[in-house]
Amino acid sequence: MKLKLFFVLSAVLAGFSILNAQDKLTVKYGDVSAKDFANTVYSIDSNASAVVIADVGDCRIDGNIKGWFSMVFHHFKRAHILKKNGYDIADVNIDLYTNGDYEEKLDKLKAVTYNLVNGKVVETKLDTKASVFKDKLNRNFVRVKFTFPNIQEGSIIEFDYTTTSDFLETLEPWEFQGAYPRLWSEFNLAMPEFMSYVFLTQGYKMYDIKTSKDRTESFRIVDSRGTGASENFNFTANVTDYRWVLKNVKGLKEESFTSTLRNHINKIEFQRKDQRPPLVYHEYLGTWSKVTTDLVNNDYFGGQINKDNGWMRDIINPVIGNEKDKMVVARKLYEFVRDNYTCTDHSDWFPNQSLKTLVKTRKGAVSEINMLLTGLLKHEEIEADPVILSTKAHGYPYPLYPILQKYNYIICQAKIGNQIVYLDATEPNLGFAHLPVRCYNGQGRVINKQATAVDFVSDSLQEYKVSTVFIINDEKGNLIGSMTQTPGYYESLDIRDRVKEKGEEELKKAIARDFGMEIEMTTFGIDSLKKPDEPVTIHYEFDIKEEKPDIIYFNPLCGEGYKDNPFKSAERFYPVEMPFATDEIFNLQLDVPQGYVVDEIPKPMIVKLNEQDEGRFEYLVSKSADNISLRVRLRINRTYFMPEEYEMLREFFNLVVQKEAEQIVFKKKP
Repeated sequence: MKLKLFFVLSAVLAGFSILNAQDKLTVKYGDVSAKDFANTVYSIDSNASAVVIADVGDCRIDGNIKGWFSMVFHHFKRAHILKKNGYDIADVNIDLYTNGDYEEKLDKLKAVTYNLVNGKVVETKLDTKASVFKDKLNRNFVRVKFTFPNIQEGSIIEFDYTTTSDFLETLEPWEFQGAYPRLWSEFNLAMPEFMSYVFLTQGYKMYDIKTSKDRTESFRIVDSRGTGASENFNFTANVTDYRWVLKNVKGLKEESFTSTLRNHINKIEFQRKDQRPPLVYHEYLGTWSKVTTDLVNNDYFGGQINKDNGWMRDIINPVIGNEKDKMVVARKLYEFVRDNYTCTDHSDWFPNQSLKTLVKTRKGAVSEINMLLTGLLKHEEIEADPVILSTKAHGYPYPLYPILQKYNYIICQAKIGNQIVYLDATEPNLGFAHLPVRCYNGQGRVINKQATAVDFVSDSLQEYKVSTVFIINDEKGNLIGSMTQTPGYYESLDIRDRVKEKGEEELKKAIARDFGMEIEMTTFGIDSLKKPDEPVTIHYEFDIKEEKPDIIYFNPLCGEGYKDNPFKSAERFYPVEMPFATDEIFNLQLDVPQGYVVDEIPKPMIVKLNEQDEGRFEYLVSKSADNISLRVRLRINRTYFMPEEYEMLREFFNLVVQKEAEQIVFKKKP
C-alpha cells in the first residue's frame, strides 16, 4: 500500500468569492445580519445540505498557577443549514481528555441559533446549564455534547468556547475538512521556543495561506502548590506564530473501499518532542527502541508475560497434554484462547486488567486476550511477542515516530522454527495464522528490545473465488443444474459469521433469492464450515422453475458478478483502498433449453485495467451444437489507487457491470 498522505490534488474549486479574495476572515461571533441569509445555494456544492461559513481555532501555551504550563485552545465556528438533512451539523461534541485525576477544562461556552423572521434576525441562545450534557467515552475521554436550539432550514448557527489543558504531550489537532463544505478553515498556533513539537500533516489540498512570524513574549509561572508563599517565575522567550488557512474545502463523504475518512481529510496534529532552554532540556518523544524496551520492562505490560507464570500450567496441561511439536502446541493454545475467551473491546492496546483476572472472567479487551496467548506460548518456550498496530477504522499510524496513541490493537507474533506466524485470538471463526482484514493498515511494531517493524499491507492478501455451474436438460426437457462455489478466505469467514448468526437455512434462501431466476434447491450443503483454517465450499443442486415462453432471457452469471458499479461518484478526492487483491473465476456449462434455439449471445471481451495489467476482466463465451460455455474472470492485483487513477478504475468497473448484465436470448423453435 502506498501511503502517500501528502499528495496534493490539483483541482480548482468554485468558491465563495468574498472569502476567496481575502487573507483575513471578517466573520465574527455575534455579527449576523439579514444579508447573511441571502445564500440558499453555495457554488462550492450546489447540493450541500449545510455549509460551514467559518471554522477557526487558536492554540497557545501559557504559564499556569501549578508551576508549569497549560495549553489554551479557542474555537469559533459558524455554519449555514440549508436543508433538513443537514440538521446533524447542529449536534456538537467536544471531547476532553482525562487521566482519572484531572480533566481538561471547558469554559466560556456560548452558542446561538439565528433565524430570519419577517426580515429580522431572531436569536435563540443555548441554555448552557440545562442543555449541555457530559458522557464518559472511555478511561481517557469524556464528551461534552449539545444541540443547537430552534434549528430549521435556513438557520445560521455558531458557537465559541475555550478549553484549558495541562496535558502537553499533544496539542489540539485541527481538521480543515469534514462532511460539509467549509468556506474558510483556519488554525493559528503560538509556539514558544522552549517547547518543540513534531508537526504531522496530511491531506490532498494545498494551503491557501501558510505563514510563520517570530516575536517575543513574556511568560509568568506561579507555583502555589506548596504550603508557604507562592513562587513566581518570569521570563521572556521567542514565540513563532503559525497560521494555516484553507478556503473552499469540499466536504468528504465516505464512499466504497475507504478505510476511514480520518486517513484522508486535511488536518494537522502535534506531538511533543522535547523541551529546551530556558527550561531544563528533556526529550519526550524518544526512539522506538526506548519505547518498546520500556514496555517490555513495564510490570503491567511485559512483566505479565515475561515472568515465570507457573499458574499458567493449570491452563496449558489439559490443552496440550504430552504434545511436543511446537507448531501443534501453538495451534492448540491459539484455538483454546480463541474458543474460550470473549473480546469486549477491539480498540485497546494496553491491558486494563491482569491476565489472572482475565482467566477468571474469560472476558477482556483485545490487548488482554492476545497478551494471554503470548504468555501461554512463552511459557511453552515458543518465542512470542506482542505486536501493536493500528486498525483501518482507527487510521494510519506514523511509523517514523513512536506515538503510541496512533495504535489501538495488539496481536501476537510467534516464531516457530523458521516460520513466523501472526495470531489474533479475538475472532471466534478466525483460523490459525490468519488476521482480520482490519489489521492490514500499514506498519506495526513488535514489542521487543529491537522494536522490529512489521508491515501489514492489503496487497499481501489475495482472495481467490471459483464458481462452477452446470445446467442441463433432464429426461423431461426441464432445466436442472448444480453449483459448486469455493469463496476466498475472508468471504468464507463472513459466511461462517452469517451462518452462526442467522442459520444455514437463511443463507440458503438468500442464495436462491439472488440467483437471477426462480429456482428450487433440491440439495444444499456447506463443506468445511467448522474448519476455520480453510475456505468453505458451497454446493447445491436445483431445478429451474421457468415457464416456457416464446422467448427466454437468461443471465448466464446466475446471480454472481457485479450488479452495480461500486464507484458511483463522478470524482473522488482521496484514494481507493480495497481490503485485498481479488481473483474471481466463474465457469458455466449450459444446455440450450429443449425446443429452443439461440437467438442472441454476448460477444467475448478481454479488458485490461492499465498497461501494467494490474487488473483484467475476461468474458469468454462460445457455442458448440446445443451447449454454451462461459468463463468469466475478474482479477485485481492492487488494492490502493490514488485519486488520479479513480476515473480509470470507475470506467473499468462500468465495463464489467455492463458486460455481466448481458443476457443470452433463446427463441422457441418454429
